[in-house]
Amino acid sequence: MDELRFAAVGLNHNHIYGQVNCLVRAGARLVGFHEKDDALAAEFSGIYKDVPRIMMLEQILEDESIGLITSAAISAERAELAIRAMRHGKDVLVDKPGMTSLDQLAKVRRVQAETGRIFSILYSEHFESPATVKAGELVAAGAIGEVVHLVGLGPHRLRRESRPAWFFRRADYGGILTDIASHQCEQFLFFTGASDATILSASVDNRSVPDKPELQDTGNIHLSTERATGMIHVNWLTPDGMPTWGDGRLFLVGTTGTIEVRKTVDLAGREGGHHLFLADRDGVEHIDCSAVELPFGRQFLADIRDRTETAMPQERCFKAMELALSAQAIAERNWEKN
Repeated sequence: MDELRFAAVGLNHNHIYGQVNCLVRAGARLVGFHEKDDALAAEFSGIYKDVPRIMMLEQILEDESIGLITSAAISAERAELAIRAMRHGKDVLVDKPGMTSLDQLAKVRRVQAETGRIFSILYSEHFESPATVKAGELVAAGAIGEVVHLVGLGPHRLRRESRPAWFFRRADYGGILTDIASHQCEQFLFFTGASDATILSASVDNRSVPDKPELQDTGNIHLSTERATGMIHVNWLTPDGMPTWGDGRLFLVGTTGTIEVRKTVDLAGREGGHHLFLADRDGVEHIDCSAVELPFGRQFLADIRDRTETAMPQERCFKAMELALSAQAIAERNWEKN
C-alpha cells in the first residue's frame, strides 16, 4: 500500500479536524468528505480547500480506492456508519464515543470480527496528548514501578451557546460517562496493563443546567482490577476564566514513584500545556513534553498496511467503551432512584 486514501464522513464534532490532521501527518491522503449539513460542510471546505464534498455516502462506501473512513458524526450514529463501512471492506477510525449503547457495541464487535477490518477510536486525551504519551513511555520503562492506582480528571467547558441541539439529547450523545469518561477508561487499561476491570461504583448528575434535564454535567467512576484501582471524574463545569477548555489531569501511583500529567495547563504558571511531573527515589522532576512525538497516526497506518495492532489493540478499544457504557448504565439506574 503506497498511499492510504481516506474520506471523512460526519463532521458533527470538531474532533474531526484532529482525526484528519492525525492521518494526514502520518502520510494518508484525504480524498473526499460527506456531510449533510451545509454549514458544517462549508466550514470543513474552508480548511481543506481542495477536498471534494461527496453528496452520496454510497459513492464513498463503494469506492474501492478508499481504504479508511474517519468520522465524528452524531455519537449515536457512529456505530451504524462503522458497520456499513466495514461491510464495504473499509477500516474505520471514529471519535469517542464509538457507540452509545451496549447493543451497538455488540453489533460493532460482531461485524469487526466477521469482516476482519480495523475499528479504532481516536482517544485524543491519550493519543493526541504528548504528556500522556510520555507518561506511557516512562511507565513502560519502569520509572514508577507497577501502577497500583490511577486518577483521571476530565473537566470540559460547556460552551452551551455553541452546542448543537443533539448535544443535549441523551439518546444522541450517550451520557457523560459514555462520552468523556471513555478517555479515562482507555487510559486505565493502558497504564495498568489490564485486559478488563470491574466497575465498583458510578454516578452522574445535572448540577448546573436544570433547563437541559437530559444533559449530565458531572460523572464519576470507581473501578478496579486484581492489582490496581482507579478513580475517574468528568464534568462540563470548566469556568470561563480557565485559559483552556479544561484542566485535564492524570495521576499515576506506582510502587516506586508517582507521575502527574497536566495535559492542557499548569496552574503554577508554566506556559502552555503538556506538563509531566515525575517523583521517584531520586527526587522530583518537571518534564516539558511539548516536543514528544505522537506515534498513533504512524502506527495506525502501519496497522492498516500490515494488519497488526500496534497503535492500540482492538480489544482494548472495545473494552474501554464497554467499561464506560457499563458505568453509564449503573450510574443512570442510581440517578433514577434519586
